[in-house]
Amino acid sequence: MTVWDDLVGQEKVSAVLDAAARDADALVTAAAADEPLPEASRMTHAWLFTGPPGAGRNQAARAFAAALQCVSPDRALGGAPGCGFCDGCHTALLGTHADVTTVAAVGSEILVKDMRDTVRKSFTAPANGRWQIILVEDAERLNEKSANAVLKAVEEPAPRTVWLLCAPSIEDVLPTIRSRCRHLNLRTPSVDAVADMLVRRDGIEPEVAAAAARATQGHVDRARRLATDPAARERRAAVLKLPLRLDEVGACLKAAQELVDAAAEDAKQLAEEMDGKEAEELKAALGAAQGGRLPRGTAGVMKDLEDMQKRRRTRTQRDSLDIALGDLTAFYRDVLALQLGSRVAIANGDAADALERLARGSSPESTLRRIEAIAACREALDRNVTPLLAVEAMTMALRAG
Repeated sequence: MTVWDDLVGQEKVSAVLDAAARDADALVTAAAADEPLPEASRMTHAWLFTGPPGAGRNQAARAFAAALQCVSPDRALGGAPGCGFCDGCHTALLGTHADVTTVAAVGSEILVKDMRDTVRKSFTAPANGRWQIILVEDAERLNEKSANAVLKAVEEPAPRTVWLLCAPSIEDVLPTIRSRCRHLNLRTPSVDAVADMLVRRDGIEPEVAAAAARATQGHVDRARRLATDPAARERRAAVLKLPLRLDEVGACLKAAQELVDAAAEDAKQLAEEMDGKEAEELKAALGAAQGGRLPRGTAGVMKDLEDMQKRRRTRTQRDSLDIALGDLTAFYRDVLALQLGSRVAIANGDAADALERLARGSSPESTLRRIEAIAACREALDRNVTPLLAVEAMTMALRAG
């Protein structure tokens, strides 16, 4: 099993990355043997991965990082880098490789203080790997200062450093940065491809896999979660019942509160799993005895950790809300398809009765307005509007039609 097996429905992208990894391997080998470097190479120092949510941007970037760090002995016999089993591949895929640094947005933005050490590290030689790799998972969340820091590093990179940037679209990245990157655009994988992956890789029953892939419309991560997590299926079922409950103002406000509370509970669960562990690890690193007081002068470090955790909880809550809003959008899309007599496959076949009822009781124009109301709610959340206010405005608009 190679590192490319995790890229669902991305055969062209896998082929490009495989060729680049082979050329990168040749470059490192030639440099180590003090031989002339190949004249033509498909490898470059900066890459930009774009594509819709769920297409696998981050997975493609991490698979490429693993292939670049591959230390399989088969390479000496002509094998391709990216075996998926060696220590280089394994640690890069897990995110524990010393020479693969991952940057992800904790809050709504990647701040310049979050990038300083990373940019500084990008100018150092690899510690024990073949390349120094910087993977920015949310490049669209770089603010002006942090983007400028990345630009300087990408303009004049170290010889053995590779930048891997991931964003929804090429327009989400500064023109000055994207002009220095090789661009790869991933497409949404087909429902059949995602279902097949769930069966082969996760051992999911074919019927469950097909239903999860169809409900998420090719979003790989959400399909896996829906197929493997009963709580996720329960939350989705509750969201799909919401449109039939919005018959009066009180019901709209109650539904909005329930959506926000469910998202807050998701964030709380994640915080309980991670915050305490991170705090204890940091205290140990600062030299505090278990249960003892922190050394003098370290309170500021702990405060920074608490601020980061607070930003992460806020983002987790909004990400959870966004999943619910995506499910609602897909629901009303199915309603619209029924109203227009479209042959497009229905994503929410398990809610067929509710779809039929709404399709008969409303017009295509009102359905479009409801889809626009959900989009407006998502935009409001992106602008940091208070979640409850944004969702209440949406549920009232859904009621009005």
